[in-house]
Amino acid sequence: MHTPASMVMGIVFSPLGLVLVFTAAITPQWREGQTRLGTTGLGSLLRPGVKSQRMGVKSVDALLLVRSDGLWESCLQVEHSELKQCWSVSGPYQRDPRVRQAQGLILTSLFLCGTGIVLACIGVRCWTDLPLRGVAATGGLLVVLSGLLSLTALGVYTHNLERLGMAGPSHGGIHGHRFPHLSLHPAGSLYFGWLGSCLQVLGGGALLFSFKKPKCLTCPSCPDLPVCLVCPSCRRITNKQDTDIYDVTY
Repeated sequence: MHTPASMVMGIVFSPLGLVLVFTAAITPQWREGQTRLGTTGLGSLLRPGVKSQRMGVKSVDALLLVRSDGLWESCLQVEHSELKQCWSVSGPYQRDPRVRQAQGLILTSLFLCGTGIVLACIGVRCWTDLPLRGVAATGGLLVVLSGLLSLTALGVYTHNLERLGMAGPSHGGIHGHRFPHLSLHPAGSLYFGWLGSCLQVLGGGALLFSFKKPKCLTCPSCPDLPVCLVCPSCRRITNKQDTDIYDVTY
């Protein structure tokens, strides 16, 4: 089988982009912030009534508290310790329309990309000689759309990163406590998402080239006769030309 290079590129980049976007979607490191917090406040914030010494935290005046938020989960961790607590997003952050928009766009993107990859695999048809170019190109179009949707979600989230869920007196709190002000910045999951989205657009764009039919070569001995290895009629002509004729005498 003669698989076009564009199909090979698309069938490699598209699943890789899907994996990266899915990884970004399920991890809680879309934004991150750090602040100093006294150990007295830390014990009541993470688990009321439990002293920080019992949880393996050294008794110091202040500890570095790291908070990270994702689309469906938030986490709070004391740096250089095993003390960590995660919970499903809630409160103003969960109700923020920009967060909900990003969630919907990412879910739609994952669905379209998965559907596009299935169509691309059917179109490439590695088990036959002739690929289904229209089916592969349709899959590429869905993959491109999924990449654009995830890029839109990432752009909306990044643009409003420091303002998401900041309405209300107890935004981002847990156990009824209010977090101190954090200087938030993009985290690792966003970079995975950006890279995966770009790979989706590149892979889908490569599959779109499947709409273009290959040009048939011209037979040197017969310029008026087109010869192409992927066309059934041309293959028959080529096979006839490659047949050797022997004169057997008795």
